[in-house]
Amino acid sequence: MLVVKLDNTPNAQPHAGLSSADVVYIEEVEWGMTRIAAVFSSAIPDRIGPVRSARITDIDLLAQYGSPAFAFSGAQQKLWPKLEAASFEDVSANKGGEGYSRDSRRPAPYNYFADGNVMLERAPNVSVSTDIGFLFAEAAPLGGRPASKVTAEWPYSSARFVYDPITGNYKVRLNGKPAKGEEIDGSQQASTIVIQYVQQTDSGYHDHSGGRTPLTKTVDTGKASVLRDGQVWDVVWNRPSEELGTTFALADGTPMPFKPGQEWIVLVDRARTVKIIP
Repeated sequence: MLVVKLDNTPNAQPHAGLSSADVVYIEEVEWGMTRIAAVFSSAIPDRIGPVRSARITDIDLLAQYGSPAFAFSGAQQKLWPKLEAASFEDVSANKGGEGYSRDSRRPAPYNYFADGNVMLERAPNVSVSTDIGFLFAEAAPLGGRPASKVTAEWPYSSARFVYDPITGNYKVRLNGKPAKGEEIDGSQQASTIVIQYVQQTDSGYHDHSGGRTPLTKTVDTGKASVLRDGQVWDVVWNRPSEELGTTFALADGTPMPFKPGQEWIVLVDRARTVKIIP
């Protein structure tokens, strides 16, 4: 299993390899911007990027996957001891440049790409796919409400998902534009979208300009909205420990089934409001 940290600004478009990810997380970083953590298991692209740096939120978030290979471009010096102690297999540029390359057609720092297969070769003890709590079903459960669009916004970033009844998936828009991919026509598409409301606090880390890095608490419980097939359900998410996965339960306590395909999980501070349009 491989996780790659990706840029999520307009300069990142088009992403490479993102359409092959099984799970895509959006997490907030400094200055109200966001980054992507893409989880690959079913297919491993030979070009993924643009690759960017890790954050403290990644440590707990990825622990539910066991020991995945984690590819990222670097991190601030203060964070390295915690990254070294994390459960993932570090295949970052800090551990060596094998499998990374610069694309001269793109400006730095949006020109750094990883070969997914080389990343896995560099991680001999990488964990294989495992159950992290998700349930999948082709049929949607009863009790959903119409939801054709959903928009999550941060001060300098946004993610919007628009339902396409022809494909049965949601078209992805990032930062006001269709989320393009080098290897696909049209925009990225999501089978299921999870708006996971989380507690965010100041992590104590910041960039050189003073931008504070939020710490997103993913070992916890809280509310979430799950969208699939043009509908939305109010659910409760629960993750009792780092080692355990995240479950999503309907009002009656039964698991909320995700639609098979690519799942997008948007981590949103509980204080923010997400717009869902019928």
